[in-house]
Amino acid sequence: MHITYTLTDESPALATYSFLPIAQAFLSRANIVVKTSDISLSGRIIANFSEYLKNDQKCEDALENLGELVKKADANLIKTPNISASIPQLKAAIKELQNKGYILPNYPDEPKNDEEAKIKAKYQKILGSAVNPVLRQGNSDRRSTKAVKEYAKNNPYRVTPFDKKSKTKVSYMKEGDFFSNEKAVLVEKDCVASIEFVSNSGKSEVLKSDLKLEKNEILDATFMDVEKLKAFYEKEIEFSKQEDLLFSLHLKATMMKVSDPILFGYAVKVFFKDLFAEFKDEFEELGVNPNNGLSELLSKIENSKKKDEILKKYQEILNTRAEISMVNSDKGITNLHVPSDVIVDASMPAMLKNAGRLWDKDGKEKDTNAVIPDQTYATIYEAVVEDLHKNGTLNPKVLGTVANVGLMARKAQEYGSHDKTFVAKEDGVFKIVAEGKTLLEHKVRKGDIYRANQAKFDAVLNWIDLGIERADLTGSEAIFWLDSKRASNEIMASLVKQRLKEKGKEMSILAPKEACLRSLELIRAGKDVISITGNVLRDYLTDLFPILELGTSAKMLSVVPMLNGGAMFETGAGGSAPKQVEQLVEENHLRWDSLGEFLALQASLEFYANKCSNNKAKVLATCLDEAIGEWLENNKAPSRKVNEDDNRTSHFYLAMYLANHLAKQANDMELQSFFKDIALELSSNEEKIRQEFIDAQGVKVDLGGYYKFDDKKANDIMRPSKTFNSIVAKIGQKR
Repeated sequence: MHITYTLTDESPALATYSFLPIAQAFLSRANIVVKTSDISLSGRIIANFSEYLKNDQKCEDALENLGELVKKADANLIKTPNISASIPQLKAAIKELQNKGYILPNYPDEPKNDEEAKIKAKYQKILGSAVNPVLRQGNSDRRSTKAVKEYAKNNPYRVTPFDKKSKTKVSYMKEGDFFSNEKAVLVEKDCVASIEFVSNSGKSEVLKSDLKLEKNEILDATFMDVEKLKAFYEKEIEFSKQEDLLFSLHLKATMMKVSDPILFGYAVKVFFKDLFAEFKDEFEELGVNPNNGLSELLSKIENSKKKDEILKKYQEILNTRAEISMVNSDKGITNLHVPSDVIVDASMPAMLKNAGRLWDKDGKEKDTNAVIPDQTYATIYEAVVEDLHKNGTLNPKVLGTVANVGLMARKAQEYGSHDKTFVAKEDGVFKIVAEGKTLLEHKVRKGDIYRANQAKFDAVLNWIDLGIERADLTGSEAIFWLDSKRASNEIMASLVKQRLKEKGKEMSILAPKEACLRSLELIRAGKDVISITGNVLRDYLTDLFPILELGTSAKMLSVVPMLNGGAMFETGAGGSAPKQVEQLVEENHLRWDSLGEFLALQASLEFYANKCSNNKAKVLATCLDEAIGEWLENNKAPSRKVNEDDNRTSHFYLAMYLANHLAKQANDMELQSFFKDIALELSSNEEKIRQEFIDAQGVKVDLGGYYKFDDKKANDIMRPSKTFNSIVAKIGQKR
């Protein structure tokens, strides 16, 4: 067995340049090999378009290879956060690679021929959640470790008091959304189905012919009524204006890469309806796509003869409509500028932590109308607002913790179901048909957004059992978050009840809003609770509660026990990664917190030790656990300010603590003997090494790119301490 460490994007990728050599050196003392696998956005682009490239530019399809690895019993994978690219991010990455000499085709918004259609289809595979469904061949066990939780209680983040007079609210559709229109069926036998569209004019089209279904899997389908969506947006914009609230749209345009950019585009068109009406022909000529946001619109009108007229009307609308919340007030970047800028699972917890407020054009905090069109999961955020109004500010000093067991194995409830999401070209009917029998059907109007989802029976059963296992191990109350008003959840709840009866267990099944309110009640009382949820809620909750409890979701331990016996260990979320890269470039200070990587490595080592009966790996795992505890106690997390300890310094301190614990332990004398000298050398050079890290800061640096770093430049930037590097090299020397 070896450990595979992923190379990804932005801050996590930069941190890897510093941390991975340290990890490889220490693990080499236990004869553990750590291999790397590049699943970055640029790496995925290059791998998928090798036929366009020179031989020395080509690379393996690392994602495809990892997809095979995670199906094996000896898979041991550490995954750092990757970019789930929106179209603007994809285009920016393509442009950067082209400037580096990679002869890649442009992304065709509107393919003009078969060749362009093939190119777009390839790029579509790279967009959104291209990585996670491939790698997550197991269900999710995500929680805060005891050491992290205790540290958070003793060193709580700065809490912004919630004003019970706050007018902040969460708004969602009451009809016509994905939630309201869902239908589902429990599949009776193995078969291959097709998704078909029959227009009212009689035209029939097979949209997907290879939908493989298994006996007892849950198949669901639904659609968004876009006319009701537009009416909803108009109503909420007017409401925000009347109540003097910021209008703020919250979607997941990265993961839900087909549906949510369209939902985003409608918000742009409705908010700026007069602009799109007055300059309709000009926008068509310029190729303005509202789904890509205001940023692209403003960029494209630079070449328009009507630029001044358009900007005048644009400003007039900003001054007369509701105020839009801002992503960056200083730069004039609104909530509607770029679809990937406001991701619901990161933006909503941040707003709730900040007393329910976001920022206006002057950079001032203001109560907000948080608009989340589909009610399926909007209600969990509504529950938090209600709880804050009723019970006041959450106090991280006393809060218990909400762990999560999430359904995601075998692409269960895959984000946005990209290959099963379609826009109705005309009025008509979407059908899912198997062996001549219609399983599900929906009548739609032109423009409506349709999507189907699957959840395999073995994945669901494993998820239920994992939830029961975690509840038994911890003694915590556990809640299945399932809404009987939602068709697929009703079927899933029946499977849960049946399995609980077979196991002789009793556990709660509550709709998401009620489950959220109950969880808040428990953690306010200092108790722990386990949320057992479907895939999308898994993602949302593992940001929501950690951010409310710890101030960040980057400090969680995320384990994915694979169905076939391997395991993946995921590190913290990367929500603020772009701003952190910007700071590094400007000040050579990286504030990314690698605690998630530390926790993942420790869990990976434990898994390795158990699988391979490797005592040295066990000793390393035990000592790393102790080192992480000491690292937390001594508060060695990166500072946000330049010329103070940053990500690189934090790696040094973990290495020093780990060496000390290895030198003190008595379970492996060879490791003890070797690390006595290393520990002494690190400790005696502590101030010198720390100063070398500090001295490197305060200057602009060049990474040689954003989506594809220059390896030498990034390595030099992230490993500036010659003293520390020489000690790390000594640890990793072959024996």
